[in-house]
Amino acid sequence: MELTRELLDHICDIAVAAGQKTLPIYNSNFEIETKDDDSPLTQADLAAHVSIKQALSELTPDTPQLSEEGADIDFDTRRSWSTYWLIDPLDGTKEFVNKNDQFTINIALIVDHEPVLGVVYAPVLDTLWFAAREIGAFRQQGAANPEPIAAVAAHTNKPRVLVSRSHRSASIDALLANLPDYEPITMGSSLKFCVIADGDADFYPRLGPTSEWDTAAGHAVLACAGGQVTDLDGEPLRYNVTESVLNTHFLAFGDTGHDWRAYVPDASK
Repeated sequence: MELTRELLDHICDIAVAAGQKTLPIYNSNFEIETKDDDSPLTQADLAAHVSIKQALSELTPDTPQLSEEGADIDFDTRRSWSTYWLIDPLDGTKEFVNKNDQFTINIALIVDHEPVLGVVYAPVLDTLWFAAREIGAFRQQGAANPEPIAAVAAHTNKPRVLVSRSHRSASIDALLANLPDYEPITMGSSLKFCVIADGDADFYPRLGPTSEWDTAAGHAVLACAGGQVTDLDGEPLRYNVTESVLNTHFLAFGDTGHDWRAYVPDASK
């Protein structure tokens, strides 16, 4: 599949359309179900899933899709995919349930285990981050014109470190203790990748479980903005290489010249 600005614009439109379907539910007294892994599920997750699945099937009928709400595809099938769409119809369902506005719609294109195109849309914020390899990374607020974005040199004397709003662990606390000083930024969902891509934060360490659809779109945006997402060995995070859809622990950062691995506790490496 050729990466073009036209394709990227289509995916932006699909993400925005799905996001708009979540807002009436967000602004209502919606019901909350619990999935097998104890994570919450709302009608907004399902509405966005159906909207994205149908639109992508019409746009690229020959390209497989893997979505959080349609993840029961065995690895024997998935391992043959060189190109596929990886989708989180609503990332940050806990943020959605708590109504703090920090949930996102995520669509990524994976080619040879790498995210080469990504769109992240925050419906309540009406902000869109989108990127594709060789095209660049952009942010668009409402109906304003898109603006190019780029990760910046780190504030290494006091790095701005993103901490998950809903997921905090002892290993993260140990990592933070290794920093000489830092400015914590609490945030939910894939917005953490986007604010690094914007140059508004420096470092997002994740030493707990995430699924591949949680990270792929934000990973693409950050990579196209000049940052990286790596495992704890410094290797790029890769997708669809094992039967599990869980990521390894990872580090996301904008300044690729700084040794962010130095802060990781030895027990987590």
